Amino acid sequence: MGRQWRDGHGTLAVPGGVTVALEVAASYRARTKGLLGRDSVDGVMLLTPANSVHTFRMRIPIDVAYLDRRLRVIAVRTMKPGRLGRPRLRSRHVLEAEAGAMAGWGIRVGVQVRVSV
Repeated sequence: MGRQWRDGHGTLAVPGGVTVALEVAASYRARTKGLLGRDSVDGVMLLTPANSVHTFRMRIPIDVAYLDRRLRVIAVRTMKPGRLGRPRLRSRHVLEAEAGAMAGWGIRVGVQVRVSV
């Protein structure tokens, strides 16, 4: 059985020693709100469960990483406001951060991240 996630805060660890502040959005309400209405992102947001996102009513472009059930990155995209991302069949979780941040952290396809909450 998979892990039970709850809304809250923690850290995201990326191979290579990078640690990023993490906000978990696991409830329907938190996932629905996501990053809407924010002018910036402090760290990264984990939406779970999730296999697609949209950027309607968002103010900033974001990086989106789709993760499988083992938290391995299966796709990374940068999305401008007002876009609809296509669903990823193997995706169980989605990471969202300010555009450009994920490349700097080393988040790319094939990387497995760790979440501590």
